[in-house]
Amino acid sequence: MAVRVTIFDDNQRLLDSLAMLIDGSAGFQIAGTFTDCSDLENKIEKSQPDVILMDIEMPGINGIEAVKIVKKKFPGINVLMQTAFENDENVFEAICAGAQGYILKNTPPAKILEFIIDVYQGGSPMSPSVARKVLGFLHKPQTEEKKEQPNSEYNLSAREKEVLTFLVKGMSYKMIADQCNIAYTTVRTHMKNIYEKLHVVSMTEAVAKAINQKLVD
Repeated sequence: MAVRVTIFDDNQRLLDSLAMLIDGSAGFQIAGTFTDCSDLENKIEKSQPDVILMDIEMPGINGIEAVKIVKKKFPGINVLMQTAFENDENVFEAICAGAQGYILKNTPPAKILEFIIDVYQGGSPMSPSVARKVLGFLHKPQTEEKKEQPNSEYNLSAREKEVLTFLVKGMSYKMIADQCNIAYTTVRTHMKNIYEKLHVVSMTEAVAKAINQKLVD
């Protein structure tokens, strides 16, 4: 079954280019293309996407506000943010809003398709430069009241610690699978267990807790 993708981007040329790339690739199908997020809920209900490729800078409702609406009304739909700028504030606002991935518009076409599949399968892909910004943010000193005390009771297995270590380094699920010589689905299973043991619900939370509590080397 093809992965249905809906695109929101006010750049008509880029929108058409992405639509041609996705619709012309095996295993993908364009569900809808829109130049703005007006009447967003209706557009999503009509297009029924598995993944939304969302631009940030759009007139009216911007991409970040749109993600908040999507995650509230359609929590099962995964959103991959796309932008031309590595703006720190936008990166963190998009992640906090619920976006599953964040990539730059200069990402090679083959990687865009790979990232869409990654998001569809439960991953959280980021362009390397964006991942470094996220890690840099997480490494910043926190106020005393926000710091968490070390906890050695999580009972992570050796493999789970290994997967978490690679996640902290900014690797995608696919990269972790290749590095550990295990199946992509196995990485997802390990991540599910890690989330449960760390009592977190997102990749960002898992990475933050791993760094703050020195759970990995």
